[in-house]
Amino acid sequence: MEQFLVPQFIEIETKIIGPITTRQFLIMMIAGMLDFILYKLLYINTFIIVGLFITTIFGIIAFARINGMPFHFFFLNLVQTFQKPKLRVWDKTKEIILEKKEEKKEIKKEFIPKQGIEGSSLAKLALTVNTGGAYKEDK
Repeated sequence: MEQFLVPQFIEIETKIIGPITTRQFLIMMIAGMLDFILYKLLYINTFIIVGLFITTIFGIIAFARINGMPFHFFFLNLVQTFQKPKLRVWDKTKEIILEKKEEKKEIKKEFIPKQGIEGSSLAKLALTVNTGGAYKEDK
């Protein structure tokens, strides 16, 4: 039997700079570029307030983990949960419509019994298997 190497730790992201992963590096690089653009466009007082806010938000997205998953996955799950209805109501009218469609199809069901293997045939088959195909049945 051949031996195969099974990959392990496939959920762990690769690190590029110390403990920082590629995803974290790209997110912080985008934050840095936004901060640079804001530094060139805004006054220093306004830049400090807005820059700290943007850096904090991007830092949370890059480094925070909730229940072992990255923050952006948690946030997407949160948005999807709020988009789904909280109250589930059973609509009997839809079930009746489905039943009416099924009645129109009229599927014919016939019972066809399977033919079993006879005792003598089973013994001959077992003999063929046990001898490795050396035994041939005479017809």
